[in-house]
Amino acid sequence: MTAQYQVQDGVAVITLDNPPVNGLGHSTRLGIVDGMTRALDDAAVKAIVITGAGKAFSGGADIREFNTPKATQEPTLHSVIRVIEGSSKPVVAAVHSVAMGGGLELALGCNYRVASKGAQIALPEVKLGLLPGAGGTQRLPRVIGLEAAANMIVSGTAVPSEKFAGTKLFDEIVDGDVLPAAVKFAQNVAAAPGPYPKVRDLKVRHENPEGFLGFAKTTVGAMAKNFPAPLKCLEAVAGSLKPFEQGLKEERDGFLYLVTTPESRALRHAFFGERAASKIPDVPSDTPVRKIEKIAVIGAGTMGGGISMNFLNAGIPVTILETKQEALDRGIGIIRKNYENSAKKGKLTQEKVEQRMGLLSTTLSYDDIKDADMVIEAVFEEMGVKEIVFKKLDEVMKQGAILASNTSTLDVDKIASFTKRPQDVVGMHFFSPANVMKLLEVVRGAKTGKDVLATVMAIGKKIKKTAVVSGVCDGFIGNRMIEQYSRQAGYLLDEGALPEQVDRAIEKFGFAMGPFRMGDLAGNDIGWAIRKRRAVDKPDIQYSKTADLLCEMGRYGQKTGAGWYDYKAGDRKPYPNQQVNDMIVQHSKDLGITRRKISDEEIVERLVFALVNEGAKILEEGIASKASDIDMVYLTGYGFPLFRGGPMLYADQVGLYNVALSMKKYAKGYHGEAWQVAPLLQKLADEGKGFND
Repeated sequence: MTAQYQVQDGVAVITLDNPPVNGLGHSTRLGIVDGMTRALDDAAVKAIVITGAGKAFSGGADIREFNTPKATQEPTLHSVIRVIEGSSKPVVAAVHSVAMGGGLELALGCNYRVASKGAQIALPEVKLGLLPGAGGTQRLPRVIGLEAAANMIVSGTAVPSEKFAGTKLFDEIVDGDVLPAAVKFAQNVAAAPGPYPKVRDLKVRHENPEGFLGFAKTTVGAMAKNFPAPLKCLEAVAGSLKPFEQGLKEERDGFLYLVTTPESRALRHAFFGERAASKIPDVPSDTPVRKIEKIAVIGAGTMGGGISMNFLNAGIPVTILETKQEALDRGIGIIRKNYENSAKKGKLTQEKVEQRMGLLSTTLSYDDIKDADMVIEAVFEEMGVKEIVFKKLDEVMKQGAILASNTSTLDVDKIASFTKRPQDVVGMHFFSPANVMKLLEVVRGAKTGKDVLATVMAIGKKIKKTAVVSGVCDGFIGNRMIEQYSRQAGYLLDEGALPEQVDRAIEKFGFAMGPFRMGDLAGNDIGWAIRKRRAVDKPDIQYSKTADLLCEMGRYGQKTGAGWYDYKAGDRKPYPNQQVNDMIVQHSKDLGITRRKISDEEIVERLVFALVNEGAKILEEGIASKASDIDMVYLTGYGFPLFRGGPMLYADQVGLYNVALSMKKYAKGYHGEAWQVAPLLQKLADEGKGFND
């Protein structure tokens, strides 16, 4: 059992011992009940303390048991709490470090609670599209009040224990080790005869509950339009005004409803997907990592500056190398300006700004970066330029240094071949703006060392990125898929849609930004350059010519104030342009296409299923090791709606049979060659399976 039992001076101490956060798995729940039974049967025991070993009281449910029979096997957490509430001897929770979800619900089931200062307290279930399912929505309002409990449960935010001083949540808040204080507290309360207080017997107090709940419902409804959990959380909290058992039933009904929603499945998929992304099938978790204490970045442009900020934020010194002093000065100026803006918004102190800038140095000479543990190249996306840089790095960098490229599409194996140490070369594809976007595509070359891969994944975590491993192919995971999405967007224009309709349809589906607004933001000239290169490298791939015609008009996007849309100074709002729309209509005529009305449903299907089909090919080729990795790329780097869980999970929810059926329908239309169903997708559809089964 993952709970220990011992007796100290007449007090039974039950210690949850299920690393890393004492998750309340089946074995731990059994251990608590077993400990309670032993304590109640022992006449020498006068009181009981429940605490957690290591770095947590309890982080709640054991995520390793999610979606397994053990998660609901008796004793459930409800049953454990019933045993505690039925105790004839006082039960004290000794809360330290972390009490979240079921861990906090367990503590609320005890008669008393003693906490250490700084312990993080939360009911974060809403972040998984759920609500607290073991009485949290009923007991928390009884100890901290309706309003404070509603705010905590609806937001899922962690609050330090000392913020609850003076409430009935904690009977005592102590500095230092909480266990001796809890044992002493237990001895004191045991000196008085029972019955001992139960949270369930308290009344929820509020001057105007109807007024508060009405206001809260309106506010939460507006903020959480695509997520049902926040409103359900609020409804459950409102149930705390009713008799306890009735409120508990309403909580249970709400939980059972939410657990079946696609939104909760999407959020849980993202939660597990982020953790699974760090696990690489053939790289053991105990693979030794290299020491990374100094970073060098080649290039002080937008990407180089943004990449550098990630490491400065994590307290790692960075040296930026450039070929010209003016470029260095400009790049450093932008980094400082970014930090100063954060300081103005109150996100950083001026002291922190200076501290981070103090970790930054610059140079025009490769000799000054030779001792760096890792160097990241962020120069122009052209193989000839990369070749010059990597040959120079191979010449000057110390042995064991990791040589990384920020390339977004180029062949990492070819880049590695410019060196005599291909085992040290890896792709680290940051997304713009690199200091903001969470995604880091880690591109594994054919000869990339396992220790290099493990090191880069660890450093990704340190700089707070979601690192996802991709094999080598044109565009890796994200850009390879987005190319098919963009091709469909162009064909939709040829057939009858206009940019604002396409963008509006996919944004209504939940994307942060449609393909044409995205093109304007990134710069339409970048896509133009890629298509020109494709015409040489892959002449068989066809595109709509509208994007090229747009660039020929000099409309490169927001940076020129004109792209698919018009933009006004200081205003990022897109304004449709009649000249552009006329160009699109004329181009259809030139192609001999009779334009037709295209439904929003068709727009969404064609854009999303184009991603799915290419994702299936990426999986089949082993470029991505699992479907959830593809979903993490799209959730954290491409604005795919979180409540839909990523393209591969969305396809699973639609049903792969239905996805394949739609693709076959589109294969009969304009540019039907783009709709050859990926063999893996067809195979899974035929077997009635999904990508994530």
